[in-house]
This record gives sequence, C-alpha cells and structure tokens, in this order.
Amino acid sequence: MSGGDSKIPSFLTEPLAQCDPEMYELIRKEKQRQIRGLEMIASENFTSRGVLETLGSCLTNKYSEGYPGVRYYGGNEIIDQIETLTQKRALVAFGLDENEWGVNVQPLSGCPANFAVYSALLEPHSRIMGLDLPDGGHLSHGYATPTKKISFTSVYFENMPYKVNTQTGLIDYEELARTAKLFRPKIIIAGISCYSRNLEYDKFRQICDDVGAVLLADMAHVSGLVAAKVVADPFAYADIVTTTTHKSLRGPRAAMIFYRKGPKRPQVTNKTDNSVQMYDYEKKINEAIFPGLQGGPHNNAIGGIAVALKQVASDEFKTYAQQVVKNAKQLVTTLQEKGYTFVSGGTDTHLALLDLRPLGLDGAKVERVLEVAAITVNKNTCPGDKSALKPSGIRFGTPALTTRGFKENDIIQVAIFIDRAVQIARNINESNPNQTVKDFKANMKLDQYAQKLDELKEEIETFAAKFPMPGYESI
Repeated sequence: MSGGDSKIPSFLTEPLAQCDPEMYELIRKEKQRQIRGLEMIASENFTSRGVLETLGSCLTNKYSEGYPGVRYYGGNEIIDQIETLTQKRALVAFGLDENEWGVNVQPLSGCPANFAVYSALLEPHSRIMGLDLPDGGHLSHGYATPTKKISFTSVYFENMPYKVNTQTGLIDYEELARTAKLFRPKIIIAGISCYSRNLEYDKFRQICDDVGAVLLADMAHVSGLVAAKVVADPFAYADIVTTTTHKSLRGPRAAMIFYRKGPKRPQVTNKTDNSVQMYDYEKKINEAIFPGLQGGPHNNAIGGIAVALKQVASDEFKTYAQQVVKNAKQLVTTLQEKGYTFVSGGTDTHLALLDLRPLGLDGAKVERVLEVAAITVNKNTCPGDKSALKPSGIRFGTPALTTRGFKENDIIQVAIFIDRAVQIARNINESNPNQTVKDFKANMKLDQYAQKLDELKEEIETFAAKFPMPGYESI
C-alpha cells in the first residue's frame, strides 16, 4: 500500500468538540467563568491568542534534550532557532547586553528555576536567606515551621528568613543586614509573592557585598512591570534574576533564569589587586537545568515565551504595564476611602494585601464569599500572623483585569463590588464570630445571605461580560 492510501484514526484529526465532547464542554465552562468573573489573583493573567496558538502547536511533539547546537536527539534544527530567538528576545525585553547577561529559557516553572540556581551554586545544606512566607515571601525561597520543613528548599538548604516590620509592613533592611552578618548566607533572595512595595535592590546589593553572598532577584511577579520600567529594576544590582513568564509578563506558564557573564565587579570579588575574576554561572546553571533537574524542554512553551516577549517590547505593552499599577493604586485608594486597611499602607506594584483583622474576619471566609460572587482572589498571611493555615488577609492583583481593558473608573466599580461582598461576610460572621470556616460556608447558604450573594453575582457577571477577553473566541 502506498503512503497516499494510508489512513490514520479519525480522532487524530478531529476537533476537540468531536473527539472529546466532555473535555470540550469543561473548557468551554472555564472560559465562560473567566469571561463572566473578575479575575484578581495577582499571579494570574490572560495570555494572547498568539501565545495560545504556539502552545497548541506542533512544537509540543519534539524532544530536544540539551541546548541549541548540542542536542541529544536529531531533528532539532528549527527548535534550535526557536530557542535562540527566545533567548535574544529575553535580553532585548529587559535591555540587557549579551556580553554581560545570558539566559536559560528552559525552566518549566518558577520553583524549578529557583531550585536550579540553588543546585548550581550551592552544596547541600548551604545557607540562604529569603523573605519569610508569612511576610510576603515565596515557598521556593525556603519555608519551614518550627515542626516541619514545608518547602524542599528548606529540606536541602539551611534557610534563615528575613522579616518585615509588623508596624509598617516594610522589609527591615537593617535587621536583614545584622542577621546576614551572623548567618553568613551564600545566597540572599530579593523576591516576593505578596509584598506590594518596590524592593530596594541597592540595599540588598550592599548587604550581599558585606557578607560575600550572591544576590538572586526573583522578579516573577513584577517582570512585566520591570520590562516596562514602571517598577524597580533588579538587573543593575543582581547576580542572577529568575522569573516566571505567565504573570505580569503575560506569557505561557514557564520560567527563565538570567545570569551574569564576563568579569566580576571589584565589590563582588573583594580583591585588592588587578586580577580579574569571571562569572562562572552559565555552565553551572545550564547543567543544573539539564541534565540535573529536567529532561526534554517544553518547546511549545519556549515558543510561547518568544511570542510574549515580542509583545512586551511594544509600546502597547508599556501602556498596559503603566495601567496595571494605576489600577492597583486606584483599588487601594477606593477601598481605603471606605475604611479598609492595607498592609504597608498601599502599593507600588500590581498587587495589594488587604488586612481583615480590623474587621474581625479572616482570609478564608472572605475568599469564599468573593468566589461565590464571581470575584477570584486568594487568602494570604499578613505580617504578624501566627499560622499560615489561618491567614488574615486577601491578596488582590490587577494584571488580568487590566489585560481586559479595565481603567480606573472600572476599578472603582470593582472596589464597590468587593465592599458589598465583604459586608455580607461580616454579617455572616457576626452571627457567630467564633464559627469555623466550615460552619461559615454552611451559613452562607442560608436564605438571607444566599439571596444577596446571588444578586451580587448576577450584577458582577453582567458587568464583567462587557469587557473583551483575549484568546480564542470559539471556545
């Protein structure tokens, strides 16, 4: 039989709606949830159709263990071009000189990217310092309770967290400097998951120089804002910069590691003679990713990063990033006018942390009320919280709404919706301030509360559905 007479199973060429109607329907429902809701999780965004098309392309079929020009499989001529293009666009997006910076675009997500850096530069049980999780840090920076090592970072490396001032909500750089001199970490991480102010990278740099530590900047949350130059830029001070690509950068779910190249600065080497030391990060980091921690890279995601980075270089993206910050500030201002309290008093970035303690509420209860009303957020610890299992705050973010075209006046309406939902939560909670979250959720279904929530949800869904959504229109 000749090739032209061959047949393949029909499901290999059928659209999803035909080959798997059940999955198609679930995806359709999720798309409608996104369209008809207010997505305010600070780490989420709506990526472009171009990125989605790349993610769903034939690039997902190809194995390409290794790096451009050095692969363990054949047939990677085009894949090499795609990865090289992505690397070039990454450097351009952040205004970096290819002689001074390199980038690995293969990490599957932010946690593996950070762990790859630790694995590349540290021996097991070496010391690191990152912002404490309850104070706005991230699990991948090393988090442990008095009884359990929660993050594998804290299993394999010794972590001494630094803190924020509980009164101001701001990082206590003086205390960080004192602790660093005692602890002598090999890496200090300047990075956040829920900290709404610009990081003072110059202070981190000075502390690292004083103790001989590497400065790792994890800009996962703010990388899009960094590229648009609307928040503090870590590249002037950091030795290594990691980032996810799906948050404010608005790309696919993946990550990148930027590393310095060339001669080290004198203040880094602490040498008094004229000899020159070179950064040796490139080989170590590349080998930590592959073959150290990962196998074949996800080429569809790498291609998607390239598409997103081309968009990041546009004037439209810069305008978008500026609006993200304006919207976050407007949200804080409007809710403050209604009597709400925010950690650190406001925001410089895309996120804000609402402190519910003055209202006698906690994050889990308010998160659920907002979710039922079609506002998606996440509960979050506030400085001073005793347990991450009962956080006192709600983290709000504006990247996703801004992608849909929300401006300040729209955010004012969003704040009004939030206030109405929180007042419903207060009413439910006041019936029994000591009720468990489980009991609270059950009481939400009582007629006097359920009816108000249904009315609020209908208003919010009608409001949200008026705004455009990027991606495919057909699903």
